[in-house]
Amino acid sequence: MKLSRLPIISAMVVGISGLSVAQVGAQETIKLTALDGYPLKSMWVKEFADYFIPEVDKRLAKDGKYKIQWNKAFGGQIVKPRGVLSGIEKGLGDIGVVTTVFHSDKVPLQGLSYATPFSTTNPLILARTIDKMAEKYPDFKKAFASHNQVYLASGAVLDSYQIYSKKPLKGVQDLKGVKIGLAGSNQLYVANVGAVGVKGPLPKYYNNIKTGVVDAAMVWPEAAQTFKIGEVAPYMLKADLGTVASKVVTANKQTWDRLPADVKKVIQDVAIDYRDHIAKVSMDRASSAMKWFEQSGGKVVTITQDERLDWAKNMPNVAQAWAERLEKKGVPGKKILADYMAELRTAGEKPLRDWDK
Repeated sequence: MKLSRLPIISAMVVGISGLSVAQVGAQETIKLTALDGYPLKSMWVKEFADYFIPEVDKRLAKDGKYKIQWNKAFGGQIVKPRGVLSGIEKGLGDIGVVTTVFHSDKVPLQGLSYATPFSTTNPLILARTIDKMAEKYPDFKKAFASHNQVYLASGAVLDSYQIYSKKPLKGVQDLKGVKIGLAGSNQLYVANVGAVGVKGPLPKYYNNIKTGVVDAAMVWPEAAQTFKIGEVAPYMLKADLGTVASKVVTANKQTWDRLPADVKKVIQDVAIDYRDHIAKVSMDRASSAMKWFEQSGGKVVTITQDERLDWAKNMPNVAQAWAERLEKKGVPGKKILADYMAELRTAGEKPLRDWDK
């Protein structure tokens, strides 16, 4: 059985480029290409290489029926960070982690956590909650199906967004006029405090700050350490804006249909475990990254709970606007929002604002 296809790459792609199965005795070898537009040092890419792939191999080795021959291609070798969704859709690769913030128009339901800031700083609870919504509401998976891929699991890779800046910020009032590098959807977080959001991918933040394209970046501690953002932005305004589920592990539909049932089950199960694994890693790394930042001379200003509450309450209700846009497309956005917020509260989270009310 052979499906000719090039590998893929992007926000976190792992591809079965040119699914090819060769029988060796009783064992079949399936060639898979792992891809990502982000570099290997990106936490979720590293964990895909160091956790996801070995875990799939280990589980398949138990009965010895199938073996995967992996071709790992990260760091933009095939697609750039924004290219995973289209790459998997076109068959350039077979499985990957789509960074959904780049595709709010194509997979709008994945913007749910971005539309509800100040709700949780627990990536594990968030990722599991998003997957519950995806199981309950078919529109989550249908959006990916319309782009020729199968939704396997969501992923949250950060504990909470903070503001790292070139110059000191004493509080929210100092954000007025500040140009902040951010992913896109979180641009709505800073509009009501007078800041200017500048969209761009994480790997460009360092140079953008260094060259003055932006004055600051909205990132999380682990990324600030990994991408050395603290070197050019040694001041942190600790606002705890919250975590987001910005990743989804997907597979190309044609590739998925051709995979043996046993292999599908292993990949699906490991995708769920990978979801939980990267959430836990992100929480562990957050603490050590904060220590690294301060030990490296970084200065932290923590805004008060009252400032956070004012920030959240004075922000336009981005969640209701998100839900209304979906309603116009025939998707039950308001019900999804209400169920999502209820799930977070049931899990013990205490959102600063009831975005569903």
